[in-house]
Amino acid sequence: MRYGLAWCMSTFGGPIGQALGLTLAEGAYAPVAWMLLGACWIAALVSFLDGRRRRRLLASQTGLGSLRAVDWRQFEMLVSEAFRRQGYTVRETGLDGSDGGIDLILQRDGATTLVQCKQWRSQLVDVRLVREMYGLLVHHQADAVKIVAIGNYTADARRFVHGKPIELICGDALLAMVRESQAAGTVSKQTRRRA
Repeated sequence: MRYGLAWCMSTFGGPIGQALGLTLAEGAYAPVAWMLLGACWIAALVSFLDGRRRRRLLASQTGLGSLRAVDWRQFEMLVSEAFRRQGYTVRETGLDGSDGGIDLILQRDGATTLVQCKQWRSQLVDVRLVREMYGLLVHHQADAVKIVAIGNYTADARRFVHGKPIELICGDALLAMVRESQAAGTVSKQTRRRA
């Protein structure tokens, strides 16, 4: 920390950075190092608590009723955690509300999959949304699209996806995916306990 930060400051910081670099090289780096260490510990704690919250959310799902009871942010987090347990690397784009039509981006085996989550309880997902997702697939040059909904899809939407790399996940299939993820989490916990 002492020499690396001092070198960076004196090399890239201009006249002010050079002065700070000399100060750091003389030993004034300790407060900076402690602040950096504290920031890392805070980030680790936030990450741990977020992962724990996601695991509890996934574990608490018992059926379609409990899936319908969560808000849209929790629904996206739940779907994200289920895909993560299936071995995907997941990037969440929609939790701040401005997702551009893509809630999750999945990566696995070099393939990119775009995901849109719809927590609509009574409204059917129509062909318009499916067409939009197909347009995003082409635009982003992704390999596939998954649309995840608690409800169901219109007949037009089901016909549109025929022969395209689009998967419509609804109600019972979503519940099966959640239960499979719950079982995978239980198996990994038991494995860790034995080790």
